[in-house]
Amino acid sequence: MPIGISVFLEVRRMSHKFVAGLMSGTSLDGIDSVLVKIEEEYCLKVELVEFFTLKYSQEVYEEILLCCDEKLGTVDRICRLNFKLGELFAKAVLKVAKTAGISLSEIDLIGSHGQTVYHDVREKNFISTLQIGAGGVIAERTGITTVSNFRVRDVAAGGEGAPLVPYVDYLLYASLEHNRVLQNIGGIANYTYLPAKANFTEIEGTDTGPGNMLLDGIVSILSNGRLKYDQDGKWAKEGKVSEEFLEELMKHPFICQKAPKTTGREVFGLSYAREIICQGQKIGLSAANILATATAFAAYSIVDSYRKFIKGKIDQIIISGGGSFNLTLLEMIKNYCNKLLTDGHINILTQEELGFSSEAKEAIAFAVLAYQTMKGITNNVPQITKAKKQVVLGDITPGRNFYNYLKW
Repeated sequence: MPIGISVFLEVRRMSHKFVAGLMSGTSLDGIDSVLVKIEEEYCLKVELVEFFTLKYSQEVYEEILLCCDEKLGTVDRICRLNFKLGELFAKAVLKVAKTAGISLSEIDLIGSHGQTVYHDVREKNFISTLQIGAGGVIAERTGITTVSNFRVRDVAAGGEGAPLVPYVDYLLYASLEHNRVLQNIGGIANYTYLPAKANFTEIEGTDTGPGNMLLDGIVSILSNGRLKYDQDGKWAKEGKVSEEFLEELMKHPFICQKAPKTTGREVFGLSYAREIICQGQKIGLSAANILATATAFAAYSIVDSYRKFIKGKIDQIIISGGGSFNLTLLEMIKNYCNKLLTDGHINILTQEELGFSSEAKEAIAFAVLAYQTMKGITNNVPQITKAKKQVVLGDITPGRNFYNYLKW
């Protein structure tokens, strides 16, 4: 299944590469693993060969949550989990290769985002980010050269290490005709804005605030652990949005910050989910009404970011990530677009409606980022991450094939 390309690059003709991409987001659903075929002939061509999600066991899910907790995430726990996740990331590569019917010897490269356990951009004097899932373990188990720790180099260059996907959005989705918003709704929601005929310096993007992580946390608490997420948004659809409570939620300090900005579990994790439930119960809201209002909060914060930060026209909004399957959330986004934006008719689509995969999009992005890293091409977007300059992202762990591919 081809990924649409409309950005033409001056590149030399070369044979294709098979690259695996690995992504584990803040929703903690599991490891998304893709295998893509990348070719260059005047433009970058990316074809999705196979996609597979390795679901986390309840035990691993709870271990990750513990390591993300500022008080419970002890150094021994994080150390052990780093290696355990490395094993699981390697297993995900083995599985996606087997499903695709491709041997490991045919795979040229792995790009692994890892699992974020801490992302601190609140302290402006010293910011930091930590993704675990040891690249050395992945390379050792698979024998394949692995690029990992993408975010660290951007932070070292003065950036916030996120979001990184806008670079790939530009390569794969920029249009000569349409002003596009690429909206990802994962644990955290973020967008890339690509004006028609945009050049690299015109790319815009930011985290907008809460996504699935907050909603999933509220669902889990309200259901006493029986449910992990609001399937299709059915529970939220049963409730009624409290406009007064929504107005209070929109006063959150992160929502009021100027873009570009990034956030994570430290701000919109379980602690904040409990806070919202407590506040909602104090004003007499039912469980369904609390969830409906939180879902409206996610939707409103997304569209409000467009209104406040995007200066150009919007023709299309293309939604990806797990949140694209929450039908109530999507309906709310459409309604708020009609209420808050003055662009006229905006075509709101999901990746699936374009023939692509919402779930695979970010894993594909890290396959492409790894490919560019191996070529020595800078692959961050400074005007989005706040880095002082463009840099080549990631740590390279050599595999059996490393010295064969030094000159890509």
